[in-house]
Amino acid sequence: ERGHGPYQPHEPGYGLDQPEYSPYEDEIPDPQARMLAIKNAKAYLLKTSTKSGLNLYDHFANILTKILDEQPTNTVDIIEDISKDVKWGQFRKKMDTLRDEPVIPPTFEAAEKCKALFLKEGGEEEHEEVEEEMGHHSLPNVMEAAFYFEQAGIGLNKDECYYIFLALKNLINAQPIQTCRFWGKILGLEMNYIIAEVQLREGEGEEEAGEEGEGTIAEGEKEMVEAEEDEQKEKKPEPPKSTYKPPPEIPKEANGTGTNKYVYFVCNEPGKPWVKLPPVTPAQIVCARKIKKFFTGRLDAPVVSFPPFPGNEANYLRAQIARISAGTHVSPTGFYQFGEEEEEDEEGADTYEENPEFEPPPVAEMVESLATWAHHVKGILKQGRCVWINPQKLEEKEGEEDEEEEEEEGEEQQAERGPPLLTLISEDEGMKDIPAWTAQASTKLIPEYSVAIVQSNRWPGAYAFASGSKFENIYFGWGHKYSPESYAPELPPPAQAEFPSGPAVTETVDPTVEEEMAFKAAQEDALAEAEEEEDEEGEDD
Repeated sequence: ERGHGPYQPHEPGYGLDQPEYSPYEDEIPDPQARMLAIKNAKAYLLKTSTKSGLNLYDHFANILTKILDEQPTNTVDIIEDISKDVKWGQFRKKMDTLRDEPVIPPTFEAAEKCKALFLKEGGEEEHEEVEEEMGHHSLPNVMEAAFYFEQAGIGLNKDECYYIFLALKNLINAQPIQTCRFWGKILGLEMNYIIAEVQLREGEGEEEAGEEGEGTIAEGEKEMVEAEEDEQKEKKPEPPKSTYKPPPEIPKEANGTGTNKYVYFVCNEPGKPWVKLPPVTPAQIVCARKIKKFFTGRLDAPVVSFPPFPGNEANYLRAQIARISAGTHVSPTGFYQFGEEEEEDEEGADTYEENPEFEPPPVAEMVESLATWAHHVKGILKQGRCVWINPQKLEEKEGEEDEEEEEEEGEEQQAERGPPLLTLISEDEGMKDIPAWTAQASTKLIPEYSVAIVQSNRWPGAYAFASGSKFENIYFGWGHKYSPESYAPELPPPAQAEFPSGPAVTETVDPTVEEEMAFKAAQEDALAEAEEEEDEEGEDD
């Protein structure tokens, strides 16, 4: 017996798809019309879509080919999924490639950036041997400090802290560093700054001093050339020059002292190269106090402000770091003490040492009384230095003042003095009704294991913790000082007064024609008289 198949012309069901045809009639449809209908149907199936560029005929053929090749079970239930798979297989990019471009997830990109942090360099073993010989490790325990700050809800996530930990390790392996500390993180509009505070080994900072000496030699040669040019110009008449002499430039403090006691390295993200910030100058600190600018995250970005800032963003960042460190770095009272040589003059003392007999106060006492905390970084004076320098002596050295002018000025300027080192933070002035500091415990539920936390209200983002004999300072913020009033930029200086009017500078009135003629006649008469006198003298001779 023959199974189901194509119906023969004499069998029922043949031509059911033909219009106006009944199987019960004896008429057979025209074969030409049937072929035309088939061609029209195929042409309709071959019509290309304007969206995908595919046609239904090829799509059905590909579906059937896929089904016959794979022969899945329950094909009728998954026919829609097979159709979708065939469509995705037909997708083509505008630029066809031999291989599909892999989609890189963001987690992979982040892992690639931090991959260099996990590679151990060849010089690390030598560095570890040097540290073992010296008897101390310069790498700080960032994770331990992060644990204590986390008790008060302060800090970064653990992954970023560990990346910073590894980045500091790479910095220590690359630079001759004696001590290192994670200073904090300053936020920027485009990128952030991760800051490391370090002290270089002895003798490493002398290179910069040598470069400065070369600069002074170059300046001396420049002055000699200018003196020769002045001698040449003396021969020619020149217009009068201004007698104004600008005030002498206040020199920066030497490396390892005052505002330049530490060296700072910054990077935008862990894994990126560390960049050393230049030393800060008093002029940069004085100007930074008058402006307020957001950081961009690019060290070479210009600082557009009024008054004009003497430097770029790297210098502005260094000035803000110096200001924040001087105002917010604190430690438990008694942890540091002055050396035997500096006990006599505590006001001018600049160095200190750890007190071996220090007994940490309980956490409750450190929270209740701010007298248990003290500044261990010297304050910055209005001059922009930690140690005041007399500008008149600078003028004497430069030879810009004469002895007579010095006698007229009389008394010298009064020396400026700031708070001495290790001053209690309870003596800091507040801002209107806001205290300068706020102390609190990390938890009140388990006071036996709480940590004392103190935060600065003058510099939002500056925190310090103390737990027993351990303490640490850190900063997370925009690098701006709090001001109870809205910020207003400094006004430009007043316009210069006009020169006083007088007969020496007042323009005379133009003479009339009669006055000019009379003046000319008087000149001619005087000339004639002079000629007559000369003739008479010649006759007498």
